[in-house]
Amino acid sequence: MSSSNSGETSAVIRERVLKARGIQNLRWSSSPTCNARMQSRDLQTWCTMDDTTQNLLRRAMEELELSARAYDRILKVSRTIADLADSQTITAEHVSEAIQYRTLDRQIWV
Repeated sequence: MSSSNSGETSAVIRERVLKARGIQNLRWSSSPTCNARMQSRDLQTWCTMDDTTQNLLRRAMEELELSARAYDRILKVSRTIADLADSQTITAEHVSEAIQYRTLDRQIWV
């Protein structure tokens, strides 16, 4: 808050969010309606990662002792972060950000 760097404006962020929602609407023309509602079979189709990214997620799962449910949630959030970045594939950067959100969530509710 005290930073002199103002970052993105609300209007710019709004445009990115609308574009990501448009991507999801095209992807989910019927059901589910958004990334958060993906089923396991959808994760395999839409959440592809390279070996480096898969290894990052595997290490995080082991070190943080996360459940299979947490794994699915991280993938869904990673897919959304990738959509916001207008990226077809999920990268290590997207997974890292999703893991950070997950660990923050664990710290708050534990």
